[in-house]
Amino acid sequence: MTRSRNYYFAELPLVGAILLAVAGCTDTQTAQPASPPPAQALAELRADVQTRADRQAYPIGGIDREDVRKVLASLKSIDRDEWAAAWTAMGDHHATAARVAKDRTARRENWRQAWLDYMFGAWPAQTTDGKRAAYKKSIAAFEAYGKLLEFPVEVVRIPFEGKVITGYLQVPPSAGRKPAVISIGGLDEYKEYGVEHGSAYFLKAGIASLSLDMPGTGEAPVPMEVGAERMISKAIDYLQARHDIDRRRIAVNGASAGGYWSALTGYVERERVKAAIVRGGPIDEYFQPGWQRKSWGTSEYLFGLKEARMAVYGFKAGEDDKFLAAMQPFSLRARGILDKPSAPMLVINGEKDTQVPIADLYVLLRTGTAKTAWVNPTGGHTGRSAEWGEEKITQNVVVPWLASMLAPTRATASVAAAK
Repeated sequence: MTRSRNYYFAELPLVGAILLAVAGCTDTQTAQPASPPPAQALAELRADVQTRADRQAYPIGGIDREDVRKVLASLKSIDRDEWAAAWTAMGDHHATAARVAKDRTARRENWRQAWLDYMFGAWPAQTTDGKRAAYKKSIAAFEAYGKLLEFPVEVVRIPFEGKVITGYLQVPPSAGRKPAVISIGGLDEYKEYGVEHGSAYFLKAGIASLSLDMPGTGEAPVPMEVGAERMISKAIDYLQARHDIDRRRIAVNGASAGGYWSALTGYVERERVKAAIVRGGPIDEYFQPGWQRKSWGTSEYLFGLKEARMAVYGFKAGEDDKFLAAMQPFSLRARGILDKPSAPMLVINGEKDTQVPIADLYVLLRTGTAKTAWVNPTGGHTGRSAEWGEEKITQNVVVPWLASMLAPTRATASVAAAK
């Protein structure tokens, strides 16, 4: 069956031990065709979601395959709020099971399923009442789940401009001050996914993990605006003030849209961060109208890419030109940042990424401070491929590099000993 992508609601071991592997770029984007009839759209939606669930592929990895089948069978249309309600009902089922479970493992897994169900009901953007309600339930379910993890999640609330930055902090139990990494969520994978997909690997390497929503998403206290990186600077302040964190060994990490903020932080906070990881992050070409229009029809994203992007920037359907104009000032080239020195950076992506142009990785390599790159020649967005999943990249590429960057030097060890 041909997927239209318009069905959505009318709208340091490295690969081969080589740091940089590249192949010829292939243009895999397709233009968006006309919307199919409602019955066909629903059938395509069901088929596409179930296929991804069966493969445990983004963005539905982790959700029970049979639960997916039941939810999809219950849908009568592709209405946004019907979608949210169907997934919320499944989330409620698991939340009830979690509350009555006697076994800790059963409680944890049911809270995890409840969170994933609620979040997928709210995915990819909270543009209706039903989706907003599903998102609120996802937060509560995740916090219950986080308490049951091997490294329990501490919900931190950092005062910021009359509001709060809400983050999830996990600290290894070892003695002394630990290095820390701030992971910044993306367009649709919020701070909860930073815990789910990456923090355990950091923690087992002795690195504390603070997961945040990027500006304009989730519980972030600032909208998507130029200058919103000040929110991340405030989070650095918070970590540096903690007695269990080594203020001299802090890094930032971001994937997809979150990679923009980690790259930017690597420049503007280069005196305070030891390293920055940028996985498929938008840098320059991404913000140009030509790429944006081209990328909206990609089959790599499940559905609603254009809608989700516009919502983050505060625009609605029909405001394409305003949205495209508003994006351009975010380019690091337009901001005059690219040629400036930065903290050490590891930049990662797949050569066949259809959501963020691979050219944005190369522009980072060709400007400013020398950087390290890992490019998957057959990979898509953020470097993912059949062979290299998100967590494998984190475990085998990101963590070894980050651990080497955050290893204590003689100077930092002396300071820590003195304290």
